[in-house]
Amino acid sequence: MKAEINTLFERIKKARHCVALTGAGVSTLSGIRDFRGKNGLYNDTDAEKIFDIDYFEQDPSFYYKAARSFIYDLNEKEPSVVHLVLAALEQRGLLKSLITQNIDLLHQKGGSRRVIEVHGSPRIHYCLRCAAVRMGFDEAAAIVRSGALPRCPKCSRVLKPAITFFGESLPMDALRDASDEAQNADLMLVLGTSLTVNPAASIPNYTLRSGGEVVIVNNMPTPLDSRAVQHFDDLGEVFEGLWDLLVNG
Repeated sequence: MKAEINTLFERIKKARHCVALTGAGVSTLSGIRDFRGKNGLYNDTDAEKIFDIDYFEQDPSFYYKAARSFIYDLNEKEPSVVHLVLAALEQRGLLKSLITQNIDLLHQKGGSRRVIEVHGSPRIHYCLRCAAVRMGFDEAAAIVRSGALPRCPKCSRVLKPAITFFGESLPMDALRDASDEAQNADLMLVLGTSLTVNPAASIPNYTLRSGGEVVIVNNMPTPLDSRAVQHFDDLGEVFEGLWDLLVNG
């Protein structure tokens, strides 16, 4: 395994434009449950209602109660070695951008700056009725942690996070930036995602069609395993090894 991690590090260093695509598996090392894994959130009864826009409009309190532990209590969650290594690679100029399906803000907390959030973000909360009303994450999170709901100061409607719920369109600017980065990449690191949810799952195909290479690190099969130049199962082991190489050369 050490030799394979060394090879991966050399690939990253030699790449002209290295990009990462991350999914929920990256954050399991920080104690956040993934969605479709063995112990995933969607194995729970009614879990899919959490991000259903129709259900949110009926009962927004359901979302806030269910999402509190993995979105609004993030002061209790720390970036994992994966988040820290990706931030360090960016700081050294070895990673040009990071495309994420995640909505937990741990990449930003870990130090990454060029983060493209293709499933939206809880950084902003807004009113579905009053167009000009916006609330930042810290303020909204404090309200949720107090046991209340963030509300519009104009109409008192419960605010919605700018996360893309089922039934909503993904953010077009983010998707455009992600596809541009993927097309320009000669190396894409696919981390902690089974590539099952489109259109995010199709992003590595842009790299492959442009002649780039894909490395996959995921503990479940993906549709692109046979096309990856390297494949690993254990994110923690791989990124502990990369951290050692970054620190000790």
